[in-house]
Amino acid sequence: MPPIIIKEPEVIPPSTAHTNGVLSVTFSPDGSQFLSGSFDKTIKLWDTASGREIRTFTGHTSWVNYVSFSPDGKFILSSGSFDRTVRLWDIETGEEIKTFKGHGDIVTFAVFNPEGNYILSGSSDGTLKLWDVNTGRERRTFWGQYGMISSAAFSPNGRHIAFIDQSNALTNFTAVIKLYDINTGREVKTFQRYRHGLYSVSFSPDGSHILYGTGDGLIKLVNIETGREARSYLGHTGWVNSVVFNVSGSNVLSGSGDHDNTIKLWDTASGREIRTFSGHLGWVYSVAFSPDGSQVISGSHDTTIKQWNAGTGSLIRTIGTERQQ
Repeated sequence: MPPIIIKEPEVIPPSTAHTNGVLSVTFSPDGSQFLSGSFDKTIKLWDTASGREIRTFTGHTSWVNYVSFSPDGKFILSSGSFDRTVRLWDIETGEEIKTFKGHGDIVTFAVFNPEGNYILSGSSDGTLKLWDVNTGRERRTFWGQYGMISSAAFSPNGRHIAFIDQSNALTNFTAVIKLYDINTGREVKTFQRYRHGLYSVSFSPDGSHILYGTGDGLIKLVNIETGREARSYLGHTGWVNSVVFNVSGSNVLSGSGDHDNTIKLWDTASGREIRTFSGHLGWVYSVAFSPDGSQVISGSHDTTIKQWNAGTGSLIRTIGTERQQ
């Protein structure tokens, strides 16, 4: 019998990595590449197979809170914090195509609708803005009630948005999730009010449920029609910063911070924890599934990106060198 060779996780040298915490990560629609946005004000495009950097996008004058791909994978979006902008980039050339300006405070995220012709962005100014990708014009503004929009998602059919509306002060803290009709701009439903922060919201692939993470370590699945909690996922001991479904909706992935600093994989239907991915030295800000569900990526305050085997939980590679900040 030939000897068993155990492959050590690869480490990509820090010369190509981010120099500060990684706030957002996401895979391209075909899974061949992934994006990262950082406190270091840059966006980086990576090759999934090798972990090598393909391109760096520069232009933001403050940290990059969120990055996302267009549905066809040809463009990327980034939202800058204190520069109050959303930027559209050509993925092949690295050139900035458009800058969307209009928010009066920190821009927390920006995402494409499923068709790729509209962009939704949220801000600490208490608004969500819907932008036309082709013209760059603002089409509609949705107003929150409490001060900050921390996360939002389009329904799979693109007809609704779910967004987190919460206080931007620690006193008298309130957080709710609201469901709005994208065409009329009208509120459809407000879900249960919370006294802990809410930091990530996602629709199930069939559009029947929303998933969100809370500041007290909980993950909740809520039926949109009834507004009732369908499942709770218990296991994190710190703030849940990022929650996503896999493509089929059979699994949930979550990332946490506040002395937890782990990623967890869950069975959606039962709420059972399948495995924990451990190794980050700082808060896990963002997690993502590859489209085929075989890999998981995570971005952390420790300045690194980690690629994991979703099936085994083993670490494939670390991009950068962990730093406790």
